[in-house]
Amino acid sequence: MFNPFKSNGRKKANKRKISQKEILKKSLEFHFGEQDQVDMISYSGLKEEPSYLQMGDKFVRALFISGYPYVASTGWLNMLINFNHNIDISYHIEQVDPMLALPKLNRKITELESTKRTMLKEGRVIGSEITDPLESAMELKDKIQRGQEKLFQISIYMTITTDTLADLNKTTTLLETVMSTRLFYIKTATFQQLEGLQSTLPRAENLLAQKRNLDSSSAALTFPFVSSELVQESGILYGINRSNNSLVIVDRFNLNNANSIIFAQSGSGKSYTAKVEILRQLMQGTKVIVVDPEREYKQLSSSVNGTYIKLSAKSKEKINLFDFSLSHYSGENDLAEHIQDLTEIISLMTGGLNAEEKAIVDKALLQTYKNHGWMMYYSYTPKENRDKRGRKPKNKSYPILKDFYKTLKHMKQKDLCSRLERFVKGSLSTVFDSQTNLKLDNRLVIFDIKDLNESLRPIMMLVIANFVHSQVKTKPQKRILVIDEGWILLQQEESARFISGLV
Repeated sequence: MFNPFKSNGRKKANKRKISQKEILKKSLEFHFGEQDQVDMISYSGLKEEPSYLQMGDKFVRALFISGYPYVASTGWLNMLINFNHNIDISYHIEQVDPMLALPKLNRKITELESTKRTMLKEGRVIGSEITDPLESAMELKDKIQRGQEKLFQISIYMTITTDTLADLNKTTTLLETVMSTRLFYIKTATFQQLEGLQSTLPRAENLLAQKRNLDSSSAALTFPFVSSELVQESGILYGINRSNNSLVIVDRFNLNNANSIIFAQSGSGKSYTAKVEILRQLMQGTKVIVVDPEREYKQLSSSVNGTYIKLSAKSKEKINLFDFSLSHYSGENDLAEHIQDLTEIISLMTGGLNAEEKAIVDKALLQTYKNHGWMMYYSYTPKENRDKRGRKPKNKSYPILKDFYKTLKHMKQKDLCSRLERFVKGSLSTVFDSQTNLKLDNRLVIFDIKDLNESLRPIMMLVIANFVHSQVKTKPQKRILVIDEGWILLQQEESARFISGLV
């Protein structure tokens, strides 16, 4: 193979390092030809008007800040940075030599003092237009002489880009209104649009030269820009702030309420958003429990070695409605609260309960637990002798739905028994016929209920939420319960009321 850089023994080859610029130029010449290089990166045409430019199919207007407020405050240019339109902002800072600034300040002070004396001789009232600049100039002079302040020349330019001239005028008027609320006044660079555009480009060229003197304290309040950002150090990334392209990093556990709801149209990415947050929460050490009615989280579970629980009429995994965990030293309160939640679940299973039936169910639930020794245990066992780890007493099993059915039957509640019969003796009798055999000790637990009948899904979602709520109370830590397709629970009054209480 021929190598042009290899010596042939007679003379050395001319070796030269090729720059990146030459490589790009040769590549462009090879692909587009010499005449097309500029056309490839330039706009189709430029039309210059006194107050705007037309570049291709875009309309551009350059403006500058001509008037500043008398007093500068923190974030005094926030409304400019958060202006939610297509606008480019250029900020020029030039330091003024103190040896040049002090003579100018002395001359300005002399002029103001002379004007003040003339007005006093003429008997005119001296207003703030004389006293304020005079005091500011004298104060600035003293600080510069002491080295406490420096003087800068500031130029702030804006370039608005729109698709139509009408939109350009509308956006300009809106920007003027927004800026005037903070006593900033902007002007269009009339007959200097090209200079204004070039001054806005990132070339550090201040061709427009519309400067304003500011001391270092005032200049520091304008840079860096302060914007309305949503950033918490311990949070996770949720997205990008469209107003200023900053990151939105939020820690939901540091908010007053850590709950959230995801609303969107079908197919717009609700479940995807939830999965992304779950992964980022897992990286932060948060435990996550998901109720999945559409089998959308199976792959997520396998990718992070989570616990995947498939609940159906034939599954071996079971959740007992009557299973509840005890908080430290508060067994009676836990049981009473659990009975209220059970009443809502029974109401959903029976197609709704009136006030009288709710009272009967409440009484039957109490009797069912009493038959298994729970009420007597909490009535006579001193708190110091109870299980301090928040677990159930030894040798005490929880009642199941069949025991509650027997209690209702013993109370001669035939109507309620007939409405519950399909869950005890009918086609759904295998769903709630056993003690709980699940654990929530993994960092990610997925409950898949896709194989359940649609009429049973809201009940199982409610049972899972109640079970999870009961379990996690014994060991408070950062946890998230994700209920996918939560609208299913909001269709029934009982489940909606339970979710409201859970939140």
